[in-house]
Amino acid sequence: QVQLVESGGGLVQAGGSLRLSCAASGRTFSSYGMGWFRQAPGKEREFAARINWNSDTYYADSVKGRFTISRDNAKNTMYLQMNSLKPEDTAVYYCAADRDPYAGGRRRDDYAYWGQGTQVTVSS
Repeated sequence: QVQLVESGGGLVQAGGSLRLSCAASGRTFSSYGMGWFRQAPGKEREFAARINWNSDTYYADSVKGRFTISRDNAKNTMYLQMNSLKPEDTAVYYCAADRDPYAGGRRRDDYAYWGQGTQVTVSS
């Protein structure tokens, strides 16, 4: 079992940056594949980025080139650096843990554990 807590959300103007953090506790953090999802009002939760145990990364086309996912296994923490933010990036951002550390899962069902979410609002 792993517990996940997101932080770092907030209000930012379009073109600005934010860095989200996801702190994990419980079983060995490095044994999980980790992902970021987001859910805008009235929309389904969607994949944003994924990082495997070996730091292989995967991105949704909508964030590629603007967002960077990373992890620090020594600190049991994952990050999402978000640059060039757009109003359409406004959403609740969730971190999630996949018990398979090798796959490049992009589906919600690939992930067994979820944080409570952090709000990101981008004003135009």
